[in-house]
Amino acid sequence: MAEAQSIAVAAESTVATRMSAPPSYDVADFPVPHGREEEWRFTPLERLKGLHDGTAVATGSVKVEVSAPDGVTVTTVGRDDPRVGRAGTPVDRVAAQAFSAFEKATVVSVPAEAALADPVRLSVQGEGGVTYGHTVFEIGAFAEVVIVADHTGDAVRATNVEFLVGDGAKVTFVSVQDWDDTAVHCSQHSALIGRDATFKSVVITFGGDLVRLHPRVSYAAPGGEAELYGLYFTDNGQHQEHRLLVDHTAANCRSNVAYKGALQGADAHAVWIGDVLIRAAATGTDTYELNRNLVLTDGARVDSVPNLEIETGEIVGAGHASATGRFEDEQLFYLMARGIPAEEARRLVVRGFFAELVQQIGVPDVEERLIAKLEAELAEAIA
Repeated sequence: MAEAQSIAVAAESTVATRMSAPPSYDVADFPVPHGREEEWRFTPLERLKGLHDGTAVATGSVKVEVSAPDGVTVTTVGRDDPRVGRAGTPVDRVAAQAFSAFEKATVVSVPAEAALADPVRLSVQGEGGVTYGHTVFEIGAFAEVVIVADHTGDAVRATNVEFLVGDGAKVTFVSVQDWDDTAVHCSQHSALIGRDATFKSVVITFGGDLVRLHPRVSYAAPGGEAELYGLYFTDNGQHQEHRLLVDHTAANCRSNVAYKGALQGADAHAVWIGDVLIRAAATGTDTYELNRNLVLTDGARVDSVPNLEIETGEIVGAGHASATGRFEDEQLFYLMARGIPAEEARRLVVRGFFAELVQQIGVPDVEERLIAKLEAELAEAIA
């Protein structure tokens, strides 16, 4: 355990230059944030319900269920298990608090060369109060799996989720945040991608009072590929924050990031931070990141910050883009000129805005549910 942790800390030392403290498993290594720090300046700390300052005591309850096809094993382990903490080190005080506070970790193991016809499903139902958790998905070499994590109910919850992606494996991870309006959810997703392996993450955020997620990817060997997609619909008073890091630590790896959000209502606030680091050893890297936001009403706010740091000139390509705006008049005019009423035209534009990301899920029942959820949000936003 100690060896795995020391390796992870060394691998992330460069990234720590943009943090107020280096990555650590110990919450005591992080100062209590005050909101002036770079990684906290967009977050309303008072709405974290004490997750950031040590006052959030784990007195709540949450119902966690894992449904898995035959051949997949689900075990409960202690923090001394060598797989726990191997994919990535906590990078802020909340993630470190979650690591220090969880009692038992859940490890879901997919055997090598398994090609699962059905998804592995993780259901998290909040039943009120503060809870902490830790989950590790261990994917064997050349296995193929889809993982769906569904978050519902009411909770103040902080977790770490890890993915150990074996050589040549293909993993799709779908995380749905459909919490009640009063929930608080902070989570760090850390993926360590093996040689020639593929990891695709699709993050869907609708619910919750405050949601703050850290999807993070690093590469254990050359040839890995990461695709990070996200869709969020930020409603009146909600704070939804997605902070990504793609850490190109090996040669000839690829990454593609695309997050899209729509906002409506007073004090709706979305934050997207996209960090891509190409290290000196990561020659042959090909990467691109995109964030687009559609503001549906007055009073909504978006903070979108793409960052690209390159330590070698021997790359295939690297770029980023960010855009925030309202409906394009040309699109609305095109539809209305063909007899489509204005309200329906606006709905069609928003559906088209999100369609390519919904299709990335690849799980029909999840896609149908999210389309229905999106339709309900649009009916409220565009009436």
